Amino acid sequence: MSRQYLDVPYRAKDAAKALGARFDGAAKRWYVETGVDLMAFAAWLPAGVAAPDSSTGMALLPATDSELSGAKRGISLSRLLSGVSTAVARAFDEGVWTLVEVNDASMRNGHVYLDLSERDGQGQLIAKARGTLWASTAARILPDFERATGAVVGAGIKLLVRARPVFKSQFGFSLDIDAIDAAFTLGDLEARKKEIRARLRQEGVLDRNRSLTAPWDYRLVLVVAPQDAAGLGDFRKEAERLERFGLCRFVYAHSRFQGEGAAGQIVATATAALAANARPDALVFIRGGGAVNDLAWLNDYALARFICDQDIPVLTGIGHERDSTLPDEVAHLRFDTPSKVIAGIEQQIRRRAQQALIAWETVLGASAQATRDARLAVERAEAQVRADARDQLARARRDSQAARSAIAVRAVQQGHTASRRSLALMSGIRSDAEREVGDVRRHTPALLASIRSGALLGLSEGRARSQVACNAIVERAAVLGQSASHNIVRGMHQVVERAHGEIRRQRDGAQALVREITGQGPEKTLARGFAIVRTEAGSAVVSSAEAGQAATLTIQFKDGDAHVRPHPRPERN
Repeated sequence: MSRQYLDVPYRAKDAAKALGARFDGAAKRWYVETGVDLMAFAAWLPAGVAAPDSSTGMALLPATDSELSGAKRGISLSRLLSGVSTAVARAFDEGVWTLVEVNDASMRNGHVYLDLSERDGQGQLIAKARGTLWASTAARILPDFERATGAVVGAGIKLLVRARPVFKSQFGFSLDIDAIDAAFTLGDLEARKKEIRARLRQEGVLDRNRSLTAPWDYRLVLVVAPQDAAGLGDFRKEAERLERFGLCRFVYAHSRFQGEGAAGQIVATATAALAANARPDALVFIRGGGAVNDLAWLNDYALARFICDQDIPVLTGIGHERDSTLPDEVAHLRFDTPSKVIAGIEQQIRRRAQQALIAWETVLGASAQATRDARLAVERAEAQVRADARDQLARARRDSQAARSAIAVRAVQQGHTASRRSLALMSGIRSDAEREVGDVRRHTPALLASIRSGALLGLSEGRARSQVACNAIVERAAVLGQSASHNIVRGMHQVVERAHGEIRRQRDGAQALVREITGQGPEKTLARGFAIVRTEAGSAVVSSAEAGQAATLTIQFKDGDAHVRPHPRPERN
């Protein structure tokens, strides 16, 4: 095959190569194969070689000196670009399946114009081009693509397209797209999620937030959502009703949920909200439905890891039931819509309120029963104490009376004994004296004086001894009486002290029991998370029937009251 060599300067080698010229290493010259349209290479044709006419496609006659001189100055831009267009059309007469990433998409008059690119592993741009789906082609392939993938052709999506390169003198280079492979897009989206999911599982955090204990109740909830999210209005409407009754407080923070950098902005917004609020009960992400590629911005490792690392439950209401994002997969609870998120929070609050009401009614019943039991125990203890005190006093009285009687009897007996002894002694002395006197009178009158003096002396001695014995008897009786009296008094004091001690012990026990009962009052019960439900009149509501009949109810918590209007109970047929 013959060749047409060209005179291509070094600075123009890239342009010649782009048009299809090849380099001959042996001859050190650029050339094109015979049969190739030389119009695009007219500027580099050797002197005397004619270029084809752009209108007829036939070779021109040899150029004159003036024409040749003009050719050396260059050809027109349109002639050059027309040659490029011809070369591109011949090189790519059919479409080529090509991997592209969409940077931007717009539609005019039914035509879809795309800004396409390719990036390396570090995200650096290495290729860029414009793509076009003409109206007839777009109407044919886009509906099928959207039905198959759930995605729309827009910024951020990766596509496998069949594209034919075209070059037009007025509009430059672009790609005409006539087919899109939906399976590739689905696979790319799922592959991205699978890669992040595997990384989280390898790091051991994939199930961390899902395994947290569910909140016992909701009192403070942080909500992160786009400013104009589809379901934010419905969520706030129900949330404001809960706030109005003082059941839960909601703090809102706004962030973009799609587009480049959306995931990082969500993490930054949520981090700032968590830092500005004392430990909330839950963190909520809501967005509402959207196309698959709109939601694909949320399939980000940093966002998924942020959710996994939270030590409070994360709730999501990002898409519809058919949509699934990585935040949905790693969150503690996933709801289909924002409305279902607030409904789940409300159900939990309602469930805990019902449990608190049942627990309060149980506490009231137990407290009333304990009070009755304690009152009966106190009354029984008081009656027993009084009975024991009466018994002790009666026994003390009987013992003291018996002791006094015994002492009196012994004193009388001691007096009688002393009297008998003194009388017997006096009788003996008198008999001895009379006998002595008789003896003296019979035997010797001379001794009468002696006997008389001896009798008088003996009489005096007898009287002294009897007086001493009588005094001893009286003193001993007095000592015994005084000792008995002291014993009686000491016994009575001991009985009284024992009675008083028993009364104090029983009274202290009763007071301790009363303090224990009163210590279980409503204030401590409220502090443990319970509540008291009352009617307008202030009486406690202890059954659902009473609650249904009341116009309004007042729920007392540890930090204040909340007024609610109960739902009317349906009538039974």
